[in-house]
Amino acid sequence: MQKIFSNYGIDIQHNQVDMLQIYYHLLLEWNTKINLTTITEYNEIVKKHFLDSCLLLKVYSKEKFNKSNIIDVGTGAGFPGIPLSILLPDAQFTLLDSLNKRIEFLSVLVDKLDLKNVTLIHGRAEEYGKNEAYREKFDYCVSRAVAPLSLLLEYCSPFIKVDGSLLLYKSRKVEQEIKEGENALHVLKCKFVENLQLANEDNFQRNLLNICKFEHTPNKYPRKAGKPKKYPL
Repeated sequence: MQKIFSNYGIDIQHNQVDMLQIYYHLLLEWNTKINLTTITEYNEIVKKHFLDSCLLLKVYSKEKFNKSNIIDVGTGAGFPGIPLSILLPDAQFTLLDSLNKRIEFLSVLVDKLDLKNVTLIHGRAEEYGKNEAYREKFDYCVSRAVAPLSLLLEYCSPFIKVDGSLLLYKSRKVEQEIKEGENALHVLKCKFVENLQLANEDNFQRNLLNICKFEHTPNKYPRKAGKPKKYPL
């Protein structure tokens, strides 16, 4: 595992490898009960889930995230939030997902790994984005494989502070998504900063969109559950 990470310029400690090994075994065990991943081969999970979640550390230093408050919207089986929380023990993570069974799995995992920097929430982004305890409380929002950019912006931007950043994991058709998300960027007071290509292989492509929020999110957003998807900005 260390070799796979080091091939992409990411340092990982022995104890962090051990934690990811535990993650791997628990993921496969729970995957027989609930659908967490279609990828089950060891090296594929390491590369396309664990490494992929941490690829932003290829371009940003770990120190950048020290003492940061980070939310992972639509975390699913814990990607990218759990691998990042392992490699960034000095940051605080909140993982949000709408399916309680996934949160149950993550609760067992967090307990098994003794991750003191992780909080889990079962709920929808449209609801928690309106909740004063979470609205504009985070320095960064990460999200991976959740929705098209215009939709993702409405889900994610309400959580971050003014001058905070969305770090969104994307694969193909990134330029098209940026173009289609121009209106959402404008409406939600966000601006596109950069598109970073982190991996470009035939079966492994990853881009990271860095988007900054420059003003408070208008009060009407996010709209009620279902509306963003039905009527994207």
